[in-house]
Amino acid sequence: MYLEGTSLKKHPKRMVKHLPITEARRHLGEVVKKIRINKDYFVLEKDGIPIAGLMDIDEFEDYLELQDPKLKKQIRESYTEYQKGKARPVEEFLTELQKTK
Repeated sequence: MYLEGTSLKKHPKRMVKHLPITEARRHLGEVVKKIRINKDYFVLEKDGIPIAGLMDIDEFEDYLELQDPKLKKQIRESYTEYQKGKARPVEEFLTELQKTK
């Protein structure tokens, strides 16, 4: 098998693997398993040219959320406030939150 010999154990370092699209088609179940378990990335190639990328759905959903201009603005504003020292310990915030219930 094309992907034989690669472990399905979780790896702390994510791998980016290049794979011809024909091989990806033949071994789709195995490729998806490696993406889900190892959080590996795959670049699919046709005639040696990258044409698509595969990643875990959770990470893809996070990526899509970050494309939202409103969310980007909120993250930028929050980071600016943090840099200005307007952050506080989470314990303090949670205590205040509990009091409002």
